[in-house]
Amino acid sequence: MAYEFILPDLGEGITEAEIRKWLVKEGDMVEEHQSVVEVETDKAVVEVPSPRKGHVRKILRGEGEIVNVGEPLMSIVEEGEVREERRESVSVVGVLPEAEEEPKESVLATPAVRALAREKGISLEGIRGTGPRGSITREDLLAALGKVAEAAEAADEFGPVERLPMRGVRRTIARNLLKAHQMTVCVTGMEEVDVTELWEMRKREDKEVTARGVHLTYFPFIVKAVQHALMEHPMLNASVDEEGETIIRKKYYNIGFAVDTPDGLIVPVLRNVERKSIIELAAELQDMAERARQRTITLQELKGSTFTITNYGQFGGGFSTPILNYPDVAILGCGRIADRPWVVDGTIVIRKILPISLTFDHRVTDGGDATRFLSKTARYLEDPALLFIESK
Repeated sequence: MAYEFILPDLGEGITEAEIRKWLVKEGDMVEEHQSVVEVETDKAVVEVPSPRKGHVRKILRGEGEIVNVGEPLMSIVEEGEVREERRESVSVVGVLPEAEEEPKESVLATPAVRALAREKGISLEGIRGTGPRGSITREDLLAALGKVAEAAEAADEFGPVERLPMRGVRRTIARNLLKAHQMTVCVTGMEEVDVTELWEMRKREDKEVTARGVHLTYFPFIVKAVQHALMEHPMLNASVDEEGETIIRKKYYNIGFAVDTPDGLIVPVLRNVERKSIIELAAELQDMAERARQRTITLQELKGSTFTITNYGQFGGGFSTPILNYPDVAILGCGRIADRPWVVDGTIVIRKILPISLTFDHRVTDGGDATRFLSKTARYLEDPALLFIESK
């Protein structure tokens, strides 16, 4: 009897996943615990293993489809069952024609794709399939529909349009940002920081740090400055238990940082920042950012942040109003460091100025505390030596 392999519970409250890529095809032999399919969920790509050994009898869902936890992905049969199925088709007078048992479908497609084709009134015959064993996927069908109704689909009443499915990371980002907007009361404060000393320190030490295989940017200094300031302003290192109407103040410092990838923003988490040096943070930032771009970062590494930093300055931005990375209650946005005229001891000089923006949940703390946190963060960045002489 065929075993129906369902999408398992992936943890972290995940209820659905998008099939990104099948790693096997129908007829393949798979071992127990062998990865058979890549799925995308909550910004991470996860390989799902087979729960048992056997032959892939049928792949039930195509690449690009959204599958709920508990829904079937494919069916598996053991070697003995495969032989039994073959014997059942043989009689004393030879092999019975397949057509006498059940008409064979001329094209391969999942039930969902066939239902959509019937709904749209289009035949699957003649559509080139790109799925396993040439099966027709939802995307293949939609592409065919687009060609059939190109004139109707390529424009609205005002002009040409392009319809893009909201899938993968973009879909997750949309959901999370909407939740943050609905669940929090956001206010943003802004500050300009003279980081000339930090600029010169990084420039002095860059050669030695690079020799260790680490690329030293300004970001690990910003992470460390935030961690020090959070220790003095703990209400910003928190989350809210909505049901219990309780503020949960965290005693650890896990800093999430936004990484721009071809698929959208992904936020890995630097854990226990208070225990790590600037160099350790620089190395970890470099490694996690690269794995986030390659989509090899684990789901666990995207969880558990207590505060988030986004560095849009690398794209040339200045001030902004960053949206919270829910359930964090605060996020710091960093703009582009630029040469600006600045007054130092009554004299106008050119200094390196960093614009920073802090968005916080006004339910948890007030403007005074948030402004003091912002000023303290600025103080650490203006005088980076404080990061080394003050306690962790």
